[in-house]
Amino acid sequence: MPVTDEAIDKIKAMIVSGELRPGARLPKEADLAERLGLSRNSLREAVKALSLIRVLDVRQGDGTYVTSLEPSLLLDALGFVVDFHQDDTVLQFLEVRRILEPAATAMAARRMQPEEVDALGRILDRLGDEPTLEELIANDLEFHQRIAAGAGNMVLCSLIEGLSGPTTRARVWRGITEEGAVERTRQQHRAILDAIAARRPDLAASWATVHVAGVEEWLRGTLGSAEAVLPPTA
Repeated sequence: MPVTDEAIDKIKAMIVSGELRPGARLPKEADLAERLGLSRNSLREAVKALSLIRVLDVRQGDGTYVTSLEPSLLLDALGFVVDFHQDDTVLQFLEVRRILEPAATAMAARRMQPEEVDALGRILDRLGDEPTLEELIANDLEFHQRIAAGAGNMVLCSLIEGLSGPTTRARVWRGITEEGAVERTRQQHRAILDAIAARRPDLAASWATVHVAGVEEWLRGTLGSAEAVLPPTA
């Protein structure tokens, strides 16, 4: 095992065992390196790697701390993976969304409080009769984020939010190129909301599946065309 990987494993073991808890400060570099039987250089590289994935927080002039270790923080790294993949790989992210979002929507139908459901409705009501594509996409993102949060599972919510990058890009391009896509999105959002408000998890999950699958199937057709490439979004 490379020495940096060994150093990462040893620090991780200290966190998993509870010796280093969220918010705790790591011992001084020289002391920790001696205690773990590591060189200071390998320890430094391990700290750098763990800070990149938000496990550690290096504060200049203060020290190195364990972060809160909240799922939303740790899963930020997923955003890097998402952003580095383009075109047909986006389909794989949409496939994952098609698995996760219906489950989250069903959970939201069971768990969201009445005031949360009302707030979800107000998000849709904010759109005018003829919203711009940018307004629709922003509204779409907020709508789905509220549902994911309403599922009451922070890990699931963080995973869904982490998948929003390339799927948003695909939705923007679909809205530009496919006739009727904007109105279908609005209708499907309303159907999802109605199912959540009626406390019908199965129906809510079904509409969420239809909603995500529509983008996925459109993208499959688009990328199947000769030299089709999704443009970057501004």
